[in-house]
Amino acid sequence: MRGPLGAVIGRFPSSDGVTQMGGIIRHNRKCRDITVLVIFIAFSVAMVVNSSFAFNQGNPLRLTYGLDYKGNLCGDKHAHPVLSELELRYWQNPNQVYESGLKDSKFKLGDARSICLSECPIPSEDSLSWVCDYPEGDIRLSMTDWANRNYDYFEFLTPEMRNSSLQLQGPCYPVIFPSVNVYWSCQFIARASNTSLKHWQQMGGVKINEDIVIDKSIHKSINSRSAVLKRYMADIGKAWPVLIVCGGILPLFLSVIWLMMIRHFVAAMPWITVVLFNVLIISVTMFYYLKAGWIGNDAISPIIGEHDPYISVYGRELTHIRAVTILMTFIMVVAFLTSIAIVRRILMATSVLKVAAKVIGEVQALIIFPLIPYSILVVFYMFWVSASLHMFSSGQVVQNNCNSNCCTYDLIAKRVNCDHCCGYSIHYTPHIGVAILFHLFGCYWATQFFIAFSSTVIAGSVASYYWAHGETSPEIPFLSVLSSMTRLMRYNLGSVALGSLIVSFVESIRFLLEAIRRKLKGSSDGCNSCIGKAAYRTSQCFLKCIEWTIKSVNRNAYILIAITGKSFFTASSIAADLIMNNILKIGRLNVIGDVILFLGKLCVSLSCALFAFLMLDTHKYRSSHNKTSSPLFPVVVCWALGYIVATLFFAVVEMSIDTIVLSFCQDSEEHQGTAQYAPPLLIETLTDQNEMQRLTQGP
Repeated sequence: MRGPLGAVIGRFPSSDGVTQMGGIIRHNRKCRDITVLVIFIAFSVAMVVNSSFAFNQGNPLRLTYGLDYKGNLCGDKHAHPVLSELELRYWQNPNQVYESGLKDSKFKLGDARSICLSECPIPSEDSLSWVCDYPEGDIRLSMTDWANRNYDYFEFLTPEMRNSSLQLQGPCYPVIFPSVNVYWSCQFIARASNTSLKHWQQMGGVKINEDIVIDKSIHKSINSRSAVLKRYMADIGKAWPVLIVCGGILPLFLSVIWLMMIRHFVAAMPWITVVLFNVLIISVTMFYYLKAGWIGNDAISPIIGEHDPYISVYGRELTHIRAVTILMTFIMVVAFLTSIAIVRRILMATSVLKVAAKVIGEVQALIIFPLIPYSILVVFYMFWVSASLHMFSSGQVVQNNCNSNCCTYDLIAKRVNCDHCCGYSIHYTPHIGVAILFHLFGCYWATQFFIAFSSTVIAGSVASYYWAHGETSPEIPFLSVLSSMTRLMRYNLGSVALGSLIVSFVESIRFLLEAIRRKLKGSSDGCNSCIGKAAYRTSQCFLKCIEWTIKSVNRNAYILIAITGKSFFTASSIAADLIMNNILKIGRLNVIGDVILFLGKLCVSLSCALFAFLMLDTHKYRSSHNKTSSPLFPVVVCWALGYIVATLFFAVVEMSIDTIVLSFCQDSEEHQGTAQYAPPLLIETLTDQNEMQRLTQGP
């Protein structure tokens, strides 16, 4: 049985019987949940070690550019030869590309001979063009001269070299098919140039296959799941200014503005929030329709730079953005209908927000405090994103073992070489998948930890305000926020780490279930498939309910941790008892307040997504080096960052309401239904009979 909290959180007498001023919620504390704090610190150190491996082995340029026949990364200024201006991967031997596209062929496109160029070659209209290997050996040309000659030095070849080239063994290869720059690889168009093909045949060249397979082979490679994932990660690196502005600065500004408006325009804020939310979600959905090509002619294209308007290349990114468009349409309709349903409860939300507005007005440091966890998260995310880019691109460049006929002319050895002529690929170490999962889990845990840290500090400060009769001086020590943060860091960081770990663990289970479902997708059919889908949906729903319950319990547990200094599970038990004993009094009050706050967070995050769309729609991100494959991933990341930042700042209002309500309930319990510590305005708001009846029973 727990005793009354008044003896713990109220004023207490000293040994001489005189009531101590400023002795609020600051005594009889000791360190809690130390084991979990040690685990969190050890986990953080492990994340740094894990990231150091990524920084050592990774190269984010690998996410964008391909490898040439020497194993060099296109665009690498440190390669030999220097490839700083040569960023496009071009496959020289069309027959190898064709062979790699055959259904039962063991030859892979990665083993086809490729080279780095500055632009995709196109067949000549009146002669035969060539793309030759990098100049070396007897070819006395510099890389600059070679590039200026459009990579063609066929006229300098010896008869032996020319004969080898006509056998498609190099060092020069004919340009028979037009090609276009698709995500920094030259995509063949299966439409051979009649003029070039005629010249090739007149010179005695071997037969060149003209089937559509030559188009599909490269297209399949470019649109593989791994290639798309790499491009999405590369988009984050290219769009870092967008992330800083729309994921960092903008949500900070909007969140502070929202808090200031709560302080001064509390009666209008619920209405403003609901209307603004609907406008923003409609605007973001319309942008998705534009990029999906369902409105206007601005659909995303995988082709980079100028090209023949009659050439159309499909990219998997377009399918993804269309799927998200359908999802956003469904969410928009549900959101609009939900907004209509809660209109009658707006006045109730106004009464709830008055509580928070009162606290913010009295303890104004609460508006500034979230800047501390915000700054820490900014530094953490910069480190984490950089490590992620290196981790997804980590590995070693190794030559494949293709066991195929890939003979090519070696300019150094001056002969056709059939040994070690296979292509190169990036070999990923076996534990890279575990390292990525570890990295993702660490990000989620750290995010939840700092959100919980911020919420607990706010709860401690608001509790000090409440249990001092709503006075800011002299009952509350100077800088009550700083006092609350000091108590938390000294005694209860382990409790915060434990609460955030539980939420992260449940979310990780949901993620793993989704991964398993994708692995097993298509492995069974009929009844087994239906049973599997039903089991998956049921487990996901169950875990989502558990996650929501845990987050709700955690929030109230953090309040009791801030007030009592108890361990996480003890505080959770006390909070659960308080809620169950007063469920009719605070249930609907908290729900409608949480709905408005949730819509407010979505307003901030949707604004970030909208501005991210606008920035990514500029010329900088639609062409040249910074072209993103799709706005989808940067927009989603900006939305997520905006929501996290909004959560940090909106916790001021959220935790203020919850802390005041829990304190009011406990205060009423301990004093036979009459709250003794509640400030006059709070008593008027929460205990007025007509108001309470309306809040708990509704119209």
